[in-house]
Amino acid sequence: MGYREEFIEIFTQNITRPGADKLLEWLDTTDFYRAPASTRFHGACESGLVMHSLNVYHALMDRFYTEEESKESFAVVALLHDLCKANYYKAGTRNVKNETTGQWEKVPTYNVEDMFPYGHGEKSVYLIERFIRLRPAEAVAIRWHMGGFDDAARGGCRAISEAYDKYPLAVKLHIADLEATYLMEKGTGRH
Repeated sequence: MGYREEFIEIFTQNITRPGADKLLEWLDTTDFYRAPASTRFHGACESGLVMHSLNVYHALMDRFYTEEESKESFAVVALLHDLCKANYYKAGTRNVKNETTGQWEKVPTYNVEDMFPYGHGEKSVYLIERFIRLRPAEAVAIRWHMGGFDDAARGGCRAISEAYDKYPLAVKLHIADLEATYLMEKGTGRH
């Protein structure tokens, strides 16, 4: 089974709230299933974004899911946390010096082309809520899934600490995102 098929299977089995079908239809109008997860680091390859979303889902479920948790909430936050990256990257090239020959060579790369610069987590929440209603814990988890890498947190915003204190799902998603990025997807980028 390919990434797209696995994503759709997990999504349809777990996310049943009103509008979920419309969100899934909308994903087909974007490059979500073909897009990279980053420009050079983890998942900087075709279908890296959907691969990463699935890795976060599996890390979240394997590490944190208990019978008291909502499978739907786990699926929503893990599968959709980086929705902001759909239609975000543009394929291009960059020059890299070949260490063996000393010649400059064009290599494929991805560049950011953000048509809606709204912020990382904020943009994902906005896009998701065009189709389905998020619960407060889900919205906060998606908003703060970047942890200390988030521009607001690096700028001194204290809301992230309050979010993690009040919403354990936000902490769990951040840890699952780190595990997927730095452990499961090691070697999937272009350095």
